[in-house]
Amino acid sequence: MVAPAALRVVRCGGGTLHGARAVFSADSKQVGLRRGYLLCASGDFVKMYSVSTEETLRLLGGHGDLVTGIQLNPHNHMQLYSSSLDGSIKLWDFMDGITIKTFTVGSKLLALYALASSEDSVFVVIPKSGERDTFQLISVKLTKAPGQDLEAKELSVVLDGVDASPKRIAFGREGEYVASVKDVNLQVYFFKQKQLNRFSVSGAKTKSGNNQFTCVACHPTEDCIATGHADGKIRLWRNFYHKKEYTFSTLHWHHDTVMDLAFSVEGTNLLSGGVESVLVLWRNQSDRQKDFLPRLGSPIEYISMASDGTLCCTVHTDNRITIINSNLRFSRSIQGLIKSADVKTGLVVDPRTKALVLNGEPGHLQFYCLQSDQQLFSLDIVQRQYIHQAGLNQADLVKVAFSAQGKWLATVEEREEVTDPELQLKLWFYDEETQSFKLNTRINMPHEDHITDMCFRDMDELEDDSLILVTAGRDCVFKVWVMVEDTDPEAQQSVSWSCDFVGSYHNYQATNCCFSEDGSLLAVSFEETVTVWDSITWDLKCTFCHPPGKIRNICFGRLTCSKYLIGATDYGFLCCWNLLSCALEWSAHLNVLILQPDPLSEHIAAVSWLSKESSLFVFKPNEPRPIYIQRNLCREKIQLAAFVPRDEPEMIGSEKYLWLRRSQLFFLTDTQELMTLSTKSLEERLTPSSKQLAVEESLPVTPFSLLLGKHRRQQSQGDIDLGKVLVRNKHEQDSPAVKELLHTPAHVLPSASFLCPIFINSLLISKENKSAEEVADEVEMESEKTEDDSDEERDVTEMEQEDTSPTELLGEMTCKLSKSQEKELRKIRKMDYSWISAF
Repeated sequence: MVAPAALRVVRCGGGTLHGARAVFSADSKQVGLRRGYLLCASGDFVKMYSVSTEETLRLLGGHGDLVTGIQLNPHNHMQLYSSSLDGSIKLWDFMDGITIKTFTVGSKLLALYALASSEDSVFVVIPKSGERDTFQLISVKLTKAPGQDLEAKELSVVLDGVDASPKRIAFGREGEYVASVKDVNLQVYFFKQKQLNRFSVSGAKTKSGNNQFTCVACHPTEDCIATGHADGKIRLWRNFYHKKEYTFSTLHWHHDTVMDLAFSVEGTNLLSGGVESVLVLWRNQSDRQKDFLPRLGSPIEYISMASDGTLCCTVHTDNRITIINSNLRFSRSIQGLIKSADVKTGLVVDPRTKALVLNGEPGHLQFYCLQSDQQLFSLDIVQRQYIHQAGLNQADLVKVAFSAQGKWLATVEEREEVTDPELQLKLWFYDEETQSFKLNTRINMPHEDHITDMCFRDMDELEDDSLILVTAGRDCVFKVWVMVEDTDPEAQQSVSWSCDFVGSYHNYQATNCCFSEDGSLLAVSFEETVTVWDSITWDLKCTFCHPPGKIRNICFGRLTCSKYLIGATDYGFLCCWNLLSCALEWSAHLNVLILQPDPLSEHIAAVSWLSKESSLFVFKPNEPRPIYIQRNLCREKIQLAAFVPRDEPEMIGSEKYLWLRRSQLFFLTDTQELMTLSTKSLEERLTPSSKQLAVEESLPVTPFSLLLGKHRRQQSQGDIDLGKVLVRNKHEQDSPAVKELLHTPAHVLPSASFLCPIFINSLLISKENKSAEEVADEVEMESEKTEDDSDEERDVTEMEQEDTSPTELLGEMTCKLSKSQEKELRKIRKMDYSWISAF
């Protein structure tokens, strides 16, 4: 039996894609690939995308902290170096997704550079020991000793007093020199001459900004250094071998900080980007010849060039990667989870696509796919031009709710004013033809003060007939909105929304609202009191009060626990009320920030915050004792959480993790890292199609391969339907030696003398588990003695073949019958029971 895997917290998306420069795979002609790949750092991982399909093909995980740099191995373009804050450098075979070597440096690594002129060493930026905010560029010798985990002990300092940003260091023509910029100073160090030249620009601030360096790039074939500055200027430095006879020319288009620079492969063009979201191409480094690619969506953080010069990409601050052709034409875009300034909408699940829905670009709603870690689409809610200027009060999206089937979407937008806030409630209808949401009703000032919560009545079978929306506000009322037929003949839609009922309770502010599972009851919290209303007559049924403390969250139980109502207060109490007895069932002293029910089970997840530690408690309302507790869930504070239904129920080995069988829990931290709880490894969490695509992308698609693949799929499906799985195949699949031999690249395999005994032993069948032929021979011998019928004999043979290997199902083992028991079973089969048919 295999022990069930432990439940652990894993990053599943939302990692910052602009943590380091992205890297294209080598020229397709050199490596024999049909399509190119793009690799970029994302949190603790390195992600591998397909340039042609934008799909995430592979996730390289193994670092214990943020990845700060990635570089192709200059001597083997199928390998990749990566550095991390965990103090290690890893060498990857990125096509197979395996770690070849891990070099431990022992200090935080802030940037990584690999040069073709340095065979056995790389360059990294580390903090200077004993000094704060001081960094060094050092050379790390990568030892060629055997083994996978090695220590890099040979370190040599190249430059002192460098900046921590990876784009403020660049290596010149074939690695002959390195340029570093910091504040208003430029350092150039020549390796052969061991000479260091320092240059500086005026540090005086002017009306247009200041001259501080922000980035640097070196010409690939000429002695030319390009530097970007905070005032939007680009300086081209030449003749810098001499400290006093150097020259520089100036290019100026950007109105604000130049955020990155990159030369083309031949060096004829220079690319620059900044906060204007415009990529500028300077031809021949001339101010008169320049082209633009505007409206790229957000500020450009990094610019990367492919080794063959056919593509470049820009990495943006909103986690977008834009792939651009050499003629400065937009090609493709890879959009990760947009990190907005404040996620006011919470985490909402789209019933149609199972995507997470939350704040995206200013005034937009992003639909984020959890499987691919990419944005499906963005919906413009506010429909106003956003002005990137600090201090302006602009309309923002604050609340979102979906109907049960996803046909209707309700949004609330507001603009914070000193005296009178502006509010808008919008109802959107999903159009099947255009496959997008269309605005149906716009309601100005639905409440006199801010809307605190809203929800639809979830009645799947009666959604069109009895769909209602409830909003709660600080104006001490909750409102019920219903659909009415539009009598205006010139109206574009047949129905619209209007207010049907207004409820209040002792002039207290309404803070939360939710419907019961069957939609018959509505719970609305008014400060310290929870009120329960009949959703048909809108009569007040009962009230629950648990002072002190205002109600922070409320939710109804589901399925067998539908008679319970759960509430959490800001004074640190979790309460469970019985709706049948109208009494407090139980309470617990717990500072709950998040209360999230699973829509497909009775389980409820509560996330608490105490002593700078987030803890997870999973419970059923009918049992005061939690069924699962996870202390110190993550290092960051958890802001939001959501249960996302699975497409298919997952097989869970341990009973205490059964609450994750039908839904998966995701949560968002205050640093906007999206995390989840999983028992699977990284490879298992990737979709099978993605893993297969990474392998098959280099294979040509021919009619014969398509026909063969179809035949194999039909054959395997037929075998599954018949239930005939040979014992020999089962042993081969379960053998780790066979897996290791067949799925590990040849260049990292151990010697043949080491693998051969393991492989031979894996082919041998132990005496305890007999082969199918031995079982068949035994059955034939026994059949001769008992003179059984041949048809019965085949049945017994198949039965024994299936029972040769015990089957594990939810921790239980099926027992194999002894020979005496089998004989008794065959005797019973031979008995005539036809006389029973008379009755």
